[in-house]
Amino acid sequence: MINLERLRSLHAIGAYGSLHAAADALNVTPSAISQQIAKLEREVGETLLERRGRGVMLTDAGQVLSGHAERAFSVLRQAEAELDARRSVVAGELRIGAFATAIRGLAPIALPALNADHPQLRVRLQEMEPNDAIMLVERGDIDLALAQDWSNRPLGVPDGLERAPVYDDVADIALPCEHPLANAESVTLSDLADDDWISWREGTICHDWLMSTLRGQGREPRVQHFAHEYATQLSLVGAGLGAAVLPRLGRGVVPDTVRVVPVVPALTRHVYAVWRADAARRTAILAAIAALRSAGCP
Repeated sequence: MINLERLRSLHAIGAYGSLHAAADALNVTPSAISQQIAKLEREVGETLLERRGRGVMLTDAGQVLSGHAERAFSVLRQAEAELDARRSVVAGELRIGAFATAIRGLAPIALPALNADHPQLRVRLQEMEPNDAIMLVERGDIDLALAQDWSNRPLGVPDGLERAPVYDDVADIALPCEHPLANAESVTLSDLADDDWISWREGTICHDWLMSTLRGQGREPRVQHFAHEYATQLSLVGAGLGAAVLPRLGRGVVPDTVRVVPVVPALTRHVYAVWRADAARRTAILAAIAALRSAGCP
Protein backbone atom coordinates (compact mmCIF):
# COMPACT_ATOMS: atom_id res chain seq x y z
CA MET A 1 0.00 0.00 0.00
CA ILE A 2 1.41 3.38 -1.05
CA ASN A 3 1.77 5.79 1.85
CA LEU A 4 -0.68 8.67 1.41
CA GLU A 5 1.50 11.38 2.96
CA ARG A 6 4.42 10.46 0.71
CA LEU A 7 2.07 10.59 -2.24
CA ARG A 8 0.95 14.04 -1.10
CA SER A 9 4.58 15.23 -1.17
CA LEU A 10 5.03 14.03 -4.74
CA HIS A 11 1.78 15.61 -5.84
CA ALA A 12 2.77 18.92 -4.24
CA ILE A 13 6.06 19.01 -6.15
CA GLY A 14 4.16 18.51 -9.40
CA ALA A 15 1.58 21.17 -8.48
CA TYR A 16 3.99 23.83 -7.16
CA GLY A 17 6.98 23.16 -9.37
CA SER A 18 9.77 22.82 -6.82
CA LEU A 19 10.79 21.17 -3.55
CA HIS A 20 10.84 24.47 -1.69
CA ALA A 21 7.41 25.56 -2.95
CA ALA A 22 5.94 22.16 -2.12
CA ALA A 23 7.47 22.33 1.35
CA ASP A 24 5.98 25.78 1.93
CA ALA A 25 2.56 24.57 0.80
CA LEU A 26 2.67 21.55 3.11
CA ASN A 27 4.25 23.51 5.97
CA VAL A 28 7.26 21.23 6.24
CA THR A 29 10.98 21.54 5.42
CA PRO A 30 12.44 20.76 1.98
CA SER A 31 14.54 18.01 3.57
CA ALA A 32 11.36 16.41 4.93
CA ILE A 33 9.90 16.43 1.40
CA SER A 34 13.09 14.86 0.03
CA GLN A 35 12.94 12.10 2.64
CA GLN A 36 9.30 11.38 1.81
CA ILE A 37 10.12 11.12 -1.90
CA ALA A 38 13.10 8.81 -1.22
CA LYS A 39 10.85 6.48 0.79
CA LEU A 40 8.17 6.61 -1.90
CA GLU A 41 10.71 5.71 -4.58
CA ARG A 42 11.71 2.66 -2.55
CA GLU A 43 8.04 1.72 -2.13
CA VAL A 44 7.24 1.81 -5.84
CA GLY A 45 10.67 0.80 -7.19
CA GLU A 46 10.84 3.77 -9.57
CA THR A 47 12.74 7.04 -9.82
CA LEU A 48 10.16 9.77 -9.40
CA LEU A 49 12.24 12.96 -9.52
CA GLU A 50 15.16 14.07 -11.64
CA ARG A 51 17.42 17.07 -11.31
CA ARG A 52 17.10 19.86 -13.89
CA GLY A 53 19.60 22.65 -13.30
CA ARG A 54 18.94 23.94 -9.80
CA GLY A 55 15.47 22.45 -9.66
CA VAL A 56 13.72 19.13 -10.02
CA MET A 57 10.96 17.75 -12.20
CA LEU A 58 8.82 14.64 -12.18
CA THR A 59 9.97 11.69 -14.24
CA ASP A 60 7.47 9.87 -16.45
CA ALA A 61 6.79 7.49 -13.56
CA GLY A 62 6.43 10.46 -11.22
CA GLN A 63 3.88 12.09 -13.53
CA VAL A 64 1.87 8.87 -13.74
CA LEU A 65 1.84 8.50 -9.96
CA SER A 66 1.05 12.20 -9.42
CA GLY A 67 -1.92 11.91 -11.77
CA HIS A 68 -3.29 8.98 -9.78
CA ALA A 69 -2.62 10.94 -6.59
CA GLU A 70 -4.77 13.83 -7.82
CA ARG A 71 -7.66 11.44 -8.49
CA ALA A 72 -7.20 9.79 -5.09
CA PHE A 73 -7.23 13.13 -3.28
CA SER A 74 -10.29 14.16 -5.27
CA VAL A 75 -12.14 11.06 -4.04
CA LEU A 76 -11.12 11.89 -0.49
CA ARG A 77 -12.35 15.48 -0.89
CA GLN A 78 -15.67 14.17 -2.18
CA ALA A 79 -15.95 11.90 0.85
CA GLU A 80 -15.21 14.83 3.18
CA ALA A 81 -17.80 16.97 1.38
CA GLU A 82 -20.47 14.27 1.63
CA LEU A 83 -19.81 13.81 5.33
CA ASP A 84 -19.89 17.58 5.76
CA ALA A 85 -23.28 17.72 3.98
CA ARG A 86 -24.73 15.37 6.62
CA ARG A 87 -23.97 17.78 9.45
CA SER A 88 -26.56 20.31 10.58
CA VAL A 89 -23.94 22.94 11.49
CA VAL A 90 -21.89 24.96 8.97
CA ALA A 91 -18.45 25.09 10.54
CA GLY A 92 -14.73 25.03 9.86
CA GLU A 93 -12.66 27.36 7.69
CA LEU A 94 -13.50 28.74 4.25
CA ARG A 95 -10.78 30.44 2.18
CA ILE A 96 -12.04 32.89 -0.46
CA GLY A 97 -10.10 34.77 -3.15
CA ALA A 98 -11.87 37.73 -4.77
CA PHE A 99 -11.12 40.71 -7.00
CA ALA A 100 -11.17 44.19 -5.51
CA THR A 101 -14.63 45.47 -6.47
CA ALA A 102 -16.28 42.21 -5.41
CA ILE A 103 -14.64 42.62 -2.00
CA ARG A 104 -15.79 46.23 -1.71
CA GLY A 105 -19.28 45.66 -3.10
CA LEU A 106 -20.27 42.24 -1.78
CA ALA A 107 -18.05 41.13 1.12
CA PRO A 108 -19.06 43.85 3.64
CA ILE A 109 -22.66 42.61 3.36
CA ALA A 110 -22.12 38.89 2.80
CA LEU A 111 -19.51 38.14 5.45
CA PRO A 112 -21.33 39.65 8.46
CA ALA A 113 -24.46 37.74 7.37
CA LEU A 114 -22.43 34.53 7.17
CA ASN A 115 -20.99 35.18 10.62
CA ALA A 116 -24.43 35.83 12.10
CA ASP A 117 -26.01 32.73 10.52
CA HIS A 118 -23.03 30.40 11.00
CA PRO A 119 -20.90 31.53 13.97
CA GLN A 120 -18.78 28.36 13.83
CA LEU A 121 -17.64 29.15 10.29
CA ARG A 122 -14.35 31.08 9.91
CA VAL A 123 -13.93 32.91 6.62
CA ARG A 124 -10.54 34.06 5.34
CA LEU A 125 -10.77 36.55 2.47
CA GLN A 126 -7.90 37.64 0.24
CA GLU A 127 -7.85 40.10 -2.66
CA MET A 128 -6.46 38.69 -5.91
CA GLU A 129 -6.97 38.70 -9.66
CA PRO A 130 -9.61 36.24 -10.96
CA ASN A 131 -7.12 34.14 -12.92
CA ASP A 132 -4.91 33.80 -9.84
CA ALA A 133 -7.89 32.87 -7.68
CA ILE A 134 -9.04 30.20 -10.12
CA MET A 135 -5.54 28.70 -10.21
CA LEU A 136 -5.46 28.54 -6.40
CA VAL A 137 -8.89 26.88 -6.28
CA GLU A 138 -7.73 24.33 -8.84
CA ARG A 139 -4.64 23.63 -6.74
CA GLY A 140 -6.65 23.42 -3.51
CA ASP A 141 -4.97 26.42 -1.85
CA ILE A 142 -8.30 28.24 -1.47
CA ASP A 143 -11.86 26.94 -1.43
CA LEU A 144 -13.82 29.54 -3.37
CA ALA A 145 -12.97 32.17 -5.97
CA LEU A 146 -14.95 35.17 -7.13
CA ALA A 147 -14.20 35.68 -10.81
CA GLN A 148 -15.66 37.83 -13.55
CA ASP A 149 -16.23 37.97 -17.26
CA TRP A 150 -17.92 40.32 -19.72
CA SER A 151 -20.84 39.59 -22.02
CA ASN A 152 -18.59 39.61 -25.09
CA ARG A 153 -15.65 37.81 -23.44
CA PRO A 154 -16.81 34.70 -21.51
CA LEU A 155 -14.83 33.13 -18.69
CA GLY A 156 -13.49 29.62 -19.12
CA VAL A 157 -12.84 27.43 -16.10
CA PRO A 158 -10.56 24.37 -16.06
CA ASP A 159 -11.91 20.83 -15.89
CA GLY A 160 -12.72 19.79 -12.35
CA LEU A 161 -14.09 23.19 -11.35
CA GLU A 162 -17.67 24.38 -11.17
CA ARG A 163 -19.12 27.87 -11.20
CA ALA A 164 -22.39 29.62 -10.37
CA PRO A 165 -23.55 33.17 -11.13
CA VAL A 166 -23.49 35.58 -8.20
CA TYR A 167 -24.13 39.06 -9.58
CA ASP A 168 -24.54 40.95 -12.87
CA ASP A 169 -22.81 44.32 -12.86
CA VAL A 170 -23.20 47.26 -15.25
CA ALA A 171 -20.33 49.58 -16.17
CA ASP A 172 -20.51 53.23 -17.20
CA ILE A 173 -17.99 55.56 -18.81
CA ALA A 174 -16.12 58.07 -16.65
CA LEU A 175 -15.35 61.30 -18.53
CA PRO A 176 -13.64 64.56 -17.55
CA CYS A 177 -16.29 67.15 -16.65
CA GLU A 178 -15.18 69.37 -19.56
CA HIS A 179 -15.61 66.55 -22.12
CA PRO A 180 -18.18 67.41 -24.86
CA LEU A 181 -20.26 64.35 -23.89
CA ALA A 182 -19.89 64.70 -20.11
CA ASN A 183 -23.53 65.75 -19.67
CA ALA A 184 -25.06 63.43 -22.25
CA GLU A 185 -27.84 61.07 -21.16
CA SER A 186 -25.86 58.18 -22.68
CA VAL A 187 -22.97 57.46 -25.04
CA THR A 188 -21.93 54.71 -27.41
CA LEU A 189 -18.39 53.42 -27.61
CA SER A 190 -18.20 54.65 -31.18
CA ASP A 191 -18.80 58.18 -29.84
CA LEU A 192 -15.50 57.82 -27.97
CA ALA A 193 -13.45 56.12 -30.68
CA ASP A 194 -11.02 59.03 -30.92
CA ASP A 195 -10.59 59.51 -27.16
CA ASP A 196 -7.59 58.62 -25.04
CA TRP A 197 -8.28 55.86 -22.51
CA ILE A 198 -7.14 54.94 -19.03
CA SER A 199 -7.03 51.19 -18.47
CA TRP A 200 -6.25 48.50 -15.95
CA ARG A 201 -2.71 47.16 -16.16
CA GLU A 202 -1.81 45.01 -19.16
CA GLY A 203 -2.46 41.28 -18.80
CA THR A 204 -5.52 41.63 -16.56
CA ILE A 205 -8.94 40.35 -17.62
CA CYS A 206 -10.41 43.86 -17.67
CA HIS A 207 -7.59 45.32 -19.76
CA ASP A 208 -7.81 42.53 -22.34
CA TRP A 209 -11.59 42.94 -22.48
CA LEU A 210 -11.32 46.71 -22.92
CA MET A 211 -8.82 46.42 -25.77
CA SER A 212 -10.95 43.79 -27.54
CA THR A 213 -14.14 45.81 -27.06
CA LEU A 214 -12.68 49.09 -28.28
CA ARG A 215 -11.07 47.39 -31.28
CA GLY A 216 -14.56 46.21 -32.15
CA GLN A 217 -15.32 49.83 -33.03
CA GLY A 218 -12.95 49.52 -35.98
CA ARG A 219 -10.02 51.52 -34.60
CA GLU A 220 -6.97 50.76 -32.53
CA PRO A 221 -7.66 52.23 -29.06
CA ARG A 222 -5.30 54.85 -27.67
CA VAL A 223 -4.62 53.65 -24.14
CA GLN A 224 -2.36 56.27 -22.62
CA HIS A 225 -2.29 55.41 -18.91
CA PHE A 226 -2.57 52.26 -16.79
CA ALA A 227 -3.75 52.05 -13.18
CA HIS A 228 -5.00 49.09 -11.15
CA GLU A 229 -7.25 50.97 -8.70
CA TYR A 230 -10.41 52.76 -9.77
CA ALA A 231 -9.67 55.70 -7.48
CA THR A 232 -6.41 56.27 -9.37
CA GLN A 233 -8.13 55.93 -12.73
CA LEU A 234 -10.76 58.48 -11.68
CA SER A 235 -8.05 60.92 -10.58
CA LEU A 236 -6.50 60.67 -14.03
CA VAL A 237 -9.89 61.08 -15.70
CA GLY A 238 -10.58 64.15 -13.55
CA ALA A 239 -7.28 65.64 -14.70
CA GLY A 240 -8.51 65.43 -18.29
CA LEU A 241 -6.17 62.63 -19.30
CA GLY A 242 -8.73 60.27 -20.81
CA ALA A 243 -11.88 58.21 -20.40
CA ALA A 244 -12.27 55.06 -18.29
CA VAL A 245 -14.76 52.24 -17.81
CA LEU A 246 -16.29 52.36 -14.31
CA PRO A 247 -18.30 49.35 -13.01
CA ARG A 248 -21.06 50.11 -10.52
CA LEU A 249 -20.21 47.27 -8.10
CA GLY A 250 -18.04 48.58 -5.29
CA ARG A 251 -18.00 52.05 -6.79
CA GLY A 252 -16.51 54.60 -4.44
CA VAL A 253 -16.79 58.37 -4.38
CA VAL A 254 -16.60 59.95 -7.83
CA PRO A 255 -14.60 63.23 -7.88
CA ASP A 256 -16.39 66.46 -8.79
CA THR A 257 -14.11 66.71 -11.82
CA VAL A 258 -15.56 63.48 -13.32
CA ARG A 259 -18.91 62.75 -14.94
CA VAL A 260 -20.28 59.20 -15.15
CA VAL A 261 -22.33 58.46 -18.28
CA PRO A 262 -24.28 55.25 -19.12
CA VAL A 263 -23.33 53.30 -22.23
CA VAL A 264 -25.68 52.06 -24.95
CA PRO A 265 -25.75 49.12 -25.41
CA ALA A 266 -24.95 48.42 -21.76
CA LEU A 267 -21.54 47.07 -20.76
CA THR A 268 -22.31 44.11 -18.50
CA ARG A 269 -19.92 41.93 -16.55
CA HIS A 270 -20.88 38.77 -14.70
CA VAL A 271 -19.53 37.78 -11.29
CA TYR A 272 -19.20 34.05 -10.59
CA ALA A 273 -18.33 31.86 -7.66
CA VAL A 274 -15.88 29.09 -8.66
CA TRP A 275 -15.05 25.99 -6.63
CA ARG A 276 -13.74 22.45 -7.04
CA ALA A 277 -16.34 19.98 -8.27
CA ASP A 278 -15.24 17.45 -5.66
CA ALA A 279 -16.14 19.96 -2.93
CA ALA A 280 -19.55 20.85 -4.36
CA ARG A 281 -21.47 19.48 -1.37
CA ARG A 282 -19.52 21.38 1.27
CA THR A 283 -22.04 23.29 3.32
CA ALA A 284 -19.64 26.21 3.84
CA ILE A 285 -19.34 26.75 0.08
CA LEU A 286 -23.10 26.57 -0.41
CA ALA A 287 -23.70 28.98 2.47
CA ALA A 288 -21.12 31.45 1.14
CA ILE A 289 -22.60 31.45 -2.37
CA ALA A 290 -26.07 32.07 -0.93
CA ALA A 291 -24.77 34.97 1.18
CA LEU A 292 -22.91 36.52 -1.76
CA ARG A 293 -26.01 36.33 -3.96
CA SER A 294 -28.12 37.93 -1.24
CA ALA A 295 -25.54 40.70 -0.89
CA GLY A 296 -25.95 41.49 -4.58
CA CYS A 297 -29.73 41.78 -4.41
CA PRO A 298 -31.03 45.36 -4.38
